[in-house]
Amino acid sequence: MHKSSKIILVLFVIIWFNCKSAKTINDGEANYNLSTRQLVKENAKQAADFKTLQARLKITYTQKGKSQTHTLNFRAKKDEALWINATFSVIRAMVTPEKVSFYNKLDNTYFDGDYKYLSDLLGTELDFEKVQNLLFGETLFNLKEGTYKASADHDAYVVQPKQQRDLFEIFFLLNPSSFKVKSQQISQPKEFRHLQIDYLAYQDVGKQIIPKRIKVIAVEASEEMTVELEMKNVSLNQDLRFPFKIPSGFKEIEL
Repeated sequence: MHKSSKIILVLFVIIWFNCKSAKTINDGEANYNLSTRQLVKENAKQAADFKTLQARLKITYTQKGKSQTHTLNFRAKKDEALWINATFSVIRAMVTPEKVSFYNKLDNTYFDGDYKYLSDLLGTELDFEKVQNLLFGETLFNLKEGTYKASADHDAYVVQPKQQRDLFEIFFLLNPSSFKVKSQQISQPKEFRHLQIDYLAYQDVGKQIIPKRIKVIAVEASEEMTVELEMKNVSLNQDLRFPFKIPSGFKEIEL
């Protein structure tokens, strides 16, 4: 598979967004006195609420000591579609609740399938909702739907299931001031796999608190992949199109 094709799949699970006129949110007074129930409630209050988002995304992808930087157009229709387009439509991708699709004019190939490759890539089972949560700075798993416990540790609340799963361990670090996610960490010790998504800064865009800087680290055995992202020129709640049609004559690839 062409390297650019692999990179485009990585983008599905790590896109984040920014606005050049947005204000970076500074930490306020920390509150370490909340119960787990209160903490989950405060975190849910901070979830970004918008219909559509459009932005320019700069992404730097590093693996085995080599880095590549790409600038892409990104559009999202919340709960329905995630869309990315490289310069001159050389690479275009669409993610919906039903499937993951992309085509690559550099080698005339396309992929049209399920979430299995993305799940294998990051070491945990993914679906559209989980991918969207990662992009928008929400916890991968809904904290209201599980049984969790929280404890204060240094500059964050550490939230984890009361009973960790046999195959992997989950940790969410929440900011004690804003109650937004600081880090999500999913490990598979037996498989020597670890995924860490650090939300390094948040910002206020149209009164919505969304990520400003993100760093993603994915480790498998001795191999490590990192992705750093910067998003600019964001607009919210505009009428957007999501054009996607696989060109005729392209060769389907299996992942």
